[in-house]
Amino acid sequence: MRSASLLHFLARHHAVDMIVFREPRAPDPTEHLPRDLLRRLHVVDLPPHSRDPLARAMRNAGRLARRVPPLVDRFAGFGDCISEAVQGQRYELAIIEHFWCAPYGEQAAAASQTVVLDLHNIESALHSSYAARARGVQAAAHRAFSNACRELEQKWLPRFDYLLAASEADAARLHAISPDSRVLVYPNSIPWRPLPQRSEDHAIVFSGNLEYQPNVAAVRYFQREIWPGLRTQWPDLKWRLIGKNPARVAKIVSGDPRIELTGPVPDAIPELARGNVAIVPIHEGSGTRVKIIEAWAAGTPVVSTPLGAEGLPAGECMLLANNAAEFRDAVSSLVANPVLRDRIGRAGRYLFEREFTWERAWKSLQVLDPATMVKI
Repeated sequence: MRSASLLHFLARHHAVDMIVFREPRAPDPTEHLPRDLLRRLHVVDLPPHSRDPLARAMRNAGRLARRVPPLVDRFAGFGDCISEAVQGQRYELAIIEHFWCAPYGEQAAAASQTVVLDLHNIESALHSSYAARARGVQAAAHRAFSNACRELEQKWLPRFDYLLAASEADAARLHAISPDSRVLVYPNSIPWRPLPQRSEDHAIVFSGNLEYQPNVAAVRYFQREIWPGLRTQWPDLKWRLIGKNPARVAKIVSGDPRIELTGPVPDAIPELARGNVAIVPIHEGSGTRVKIIEAWAAGTPVVSTPLGAEGLPAGECMLLANNAAEFRDAVSSLVANPVLRDRIGRAGRYLFEREFTWERAWKSLQVLDPATMVKI
């Protein structure tokens, strides 16, 4: 959604060329990207690799030995492809998505007047948060990857003309890593949507990519520490999980008929509008959570951990919980009180309309005013 917002911003008045990486067996991007927004589209195919847990463990062991973060390693080695894609072109602006593509700033700079790195997360902080929740070998591995990311951040970030951060908190982290960098806060956002018809089921809702590690950990934590108490207190309450890759959490929630794995949906917002409460029991991660912005757009009240809500205003638009007991009590208070649900849901909807639509987020990019652009 963040990348889409940038593409739509760029394409309003300018010609855009896009370079996109494709995983093996993934659909052809030319069939799914909005071609009316693009002048040219270049596809770079990633080599196949096994998703088997043992194969993944072996790859990461090798990466630890080489001190190369996993995604940096996965996307490495395509400098010639990028150079070929931009050969003969002269762009006023290049935007590179994700820290692990930062090495291609060199190829982008050769063809562009200004080069921007868009940071969905601060990777060193992301691995540090993983390490804080992990144990043993996994914790040590994430600490090592966090240190490796920090060294690469210190090396690469100063080379860009601008850095885009998702929040003021992330911007402060970037200034600490690269004090002289010019950082713009470009908030995560979604297109404006009318408030959907709310048809509340007696249910709580969790949404997101269910393969993403912070979401997997959140589901496991909620299922172990919070759901049993809610399940007992509210005998008819259901817990609905919405998002792609549901198989990744199926074992965690199996055997409970009151937990529904909805899977991927075309639009999360109407599904969120069916719930009493949107839960964000996140203890790992970086950046800001689009799932909260979508819940605000749906008018659904949110209960979150402080880390889950990091970078977003809290106030009257959500309830924060520091531990499992507080989280359970906050959810229960909303399930029991439709007036409180309505008040917090309305506050979230107001904040979405005021601060977190694409049109509002685009205002922070006015300093970037190119005539022809490339997006990698």
